Amino acid sequence: MIKRTTLLKTLRGALDRSRVVVLAGPRQCGKTTLARELLSEDSVNYFDLEDPASLARLDEPMTALAPLQGLVVIDEVQRRPDLFPVLRVLTDRRNSASRFLILGSASGDLLRQTSESLAGRMERVTIGGFSRQELTAEAEQRLWLRGGFPLAYLAKSETDSLAWRKNFMQTLLERDLPQWGVRVPAVALQRFWTMLAHYHGQTWNSAEPARALGVSESTTRRHLDLLTDAFMIRQLQPYHANLRKRQVKAPKIYVRDSGLLHQLLGIDSLKALLTHPKVGASWEGFVIEQVLLTEPHDEAFFWATHQGAEIDLVLRRGNALFGVECKRTDTPRLTSSIRIALDDLGLSRVAVIYPGTKCFPLAAGVEAVSMQRIAQEKSLFEE
Repeated sequence: MIKRTTLLKTLRGALDRSRVVVLAGPRQCGKTTLARELLSEDSVNYFDLEDPASLARLDEPMTALAPLQGLVVIDEVQRRPDLFPVLRVLTDRRNSASRFLILGSASGDLLRQTSESLAGRMERVTIGGFSRQELTAEAEQRLWLRGGFPLAYLAKSETDSLAWRKNFMQTLLERDLPQWGVRVPAVALQRFWTMLAHYHGQTWNSAEPARALGVSESTTRRHLDLLTDAFMIRQLQPYHANLRKRQVKAPKIYVRDSGLLHQLLGIDSLKALLTHPKVGASWEGFVIEQVLLTEPHDEAFFWATHQGAEIDLVLRRGNALFGVECKRTDTPRLTSSIRIALDDLGLSRVAVIYPGTKCFPLAAGVEAVSMQRIAQEKSLFEE
């Protein structure tokens, strides 16, 4: 059992502050396990909306929820969006003795429903699979190869991990998305998802996949948004500085879980990964996800110009901007892109993350940072 101590602490803090906490993340990433650390599934306050008994109890939601006190957990809430207005009424009660933890596996519609119905009453915590911070140093390559989904990472063999990931993707496309109201054939989305794996780490151009699939560009954009809402794809938006240079305006595309990326690319072993043409892009996406899981930030972007300058990740924290470069090399160095980004964006610091074990300065405000630093509970940008 891998204890997710930091996430539990974050969740408890959110519940202390807010009457409603939305715990959002992809299917099978550990949301239910975390909730059960706070409340037993046998409790009358626990509702699993994939359980017919829980659904039956919520036929009259106000009658079922109003008398409850303490923590109330509602799992897979996207199956019953009609509950959000009820939760608003319950949380507005004077001297309310209840707190609501609602778990959801879809971001777009779920976020819109909660923000509209529970504006000013809720806090949102987004999680993914296991992070480097939760595991030992020896687990890094396994986490990269298999991804962070608990059952994929903890599988007894590579064959079992691959089988789980294949079944996970099939279930998402054939069961989960249709249950959420998606009316796109599973085969079409599977082809599109596979195509996205080959775009991993590149800026998005809807025209090329539209031609390849024989559909309109607006259709590919809808498909992209569907997989983004399901936490399968990350659209990293571009940062726009007030410069005269032409800057890239399209988002970068990443398959959020490295294990699913490797499944889509047909990579079945560490040897196959290390010799694959996408190894650099895979490692970049893996590092970016780990940084976003562990590094405090308000917003995240990438930055690039049409003249060739770019930086992989720009984090905004308050009024300060920080840069992250991912270099899969033994000897990271200061590049012209980093110099340009420092000057043009006014970055406070830049961390160049590489697979080595030592941290050392490259220039004023620029440091080569070992992947091991991500496992420590301190910022990449601390002196």
